[in-house]
Amino acid sequence: MSVAELKERHVAATATVNALRERLKQKRQLLLDTDVEGYARSQGRAPISFNPTDLVCCRTLQGHTGKVYSLDWTSERNRIVSASQDGRLIVWNALTSQKTHAIKLQCAWVMTCAFAPNGQSVACGGLDNACSIFNLNSQVDRDGNIPISRILTGHKGYVSSCQYMPDQETRLITGSGDHTCFLWDVSTGQRVSVFGGEFPSGHTSDVYSVSINSSNSNMFVSGSCDATARLWDIRIFSRAVRTYHGHQGDVNTVKFFPDGQRFGTGSDDGTCRLFDMRTGHQLQVYRQEHDNNDIDTPTVTSIAFSISGRLLFAGYSNGDCYVWDTLVSKVVLNLGTLQNSHEGRISCLGLSADGSALCTGSWDKNLKIWAFGGHRRVI
Repeated sequence: MSVAELKERHVAATATVNALRERLKQKRQLLLDTDVEGYARSQGRAPISFNPTDLVCCRTLQGHTGKVYSLDWTSERNRIVSASQDGRLIVWNALTSQKTHAIKLQCAWVMTCAFAPNGQSVACGGLDNACSIFNLNSQVDRDGNIPISRILTGHKGYVSSCQYMPDQETRLITGSGDHTCFLWDVSTGQRVSVFGGEFPSGHTSDVYSVSINSSNSNMFVSGSCDATARLWDIRIFSRAVRTYHGHQGDVNTVKFFPDGQRFGTGSDDGTCRLFDMRTGHQLQVYRQEHDNNDIDTPTVTSIAFSISGRLLFAGYSNGDCYVWDTLVSKVVLNLGTLQNSHEGRISCLGLSADGSALCTGSWDKNLKIWAFGGHRRVI
């Protein structure tokens, strides 16, 4: 068979797949008689009442000299690690704003960082195509730097995201620009499994984000430049369990809902979406209407859910940070309009383990901790 015939068959097969995908989308749409917002409103649910004093900036963490790209909380809620393109990881005491560790990286182009579940190690990755592990209890070298305890190499593209499995200090999942996700054994530095790549159900473009299900750590979801999110089971690495369509742009961020049955996404198309993990249905779109003259729709860079899931925190490229009521799809607060808000793109955000505080990181080189004030309880 000639190359021309192979190309012709490939084009025909692609057209058939796209046609079947469209038919499946239409069938699913017929089954969706409502969305979360429609049902909530039919039950008389009203948006949460939020005042500007209910969530206030209580601390600004200053110390980075470059754009902040990533952050993560420890499980005991009092420490934060941040990664910046000044080439450093900084570990902060969130209660005092003091720096406990400043780690100089071999590669300044860092994109992600994460705490180990025990809080004793941190991982980071970036344009060096590797994930570096640092033991915070290690002795510093003569220059005062913490040495690398392990380098995980094997990706053929940049490492965009990393997260430890919640119940295992020795297991780590990374997402990469090589279209794959890897599961690692940190203790040996060996790759355990590859998700995607040569497998047809894998991503077809760069993986930007991963999120592990805290209710079932065998499951994780990934978001990609191919405008999809994919669900994976670490026990069945040869194929994705399910692929979720709906976004019209890169999926920059994914996060599991607290109950572990749903997950949220944020995209370059300016929307956040809520998907049902089991059925594959899109449950809700969170879209803020913008002026028709506004050509550049702000992109969603990072998301997090409150403890109950009633609130969705979403950071945007224009510096806004919306607090969405997930039930009625309404913005109840915009942190970007409050006093002491960031002066640049919100690049990352995360909620403390007990849900009492939100931390945001920005291209303005700062991190800010927002706490629920007044009589507002944790939601």
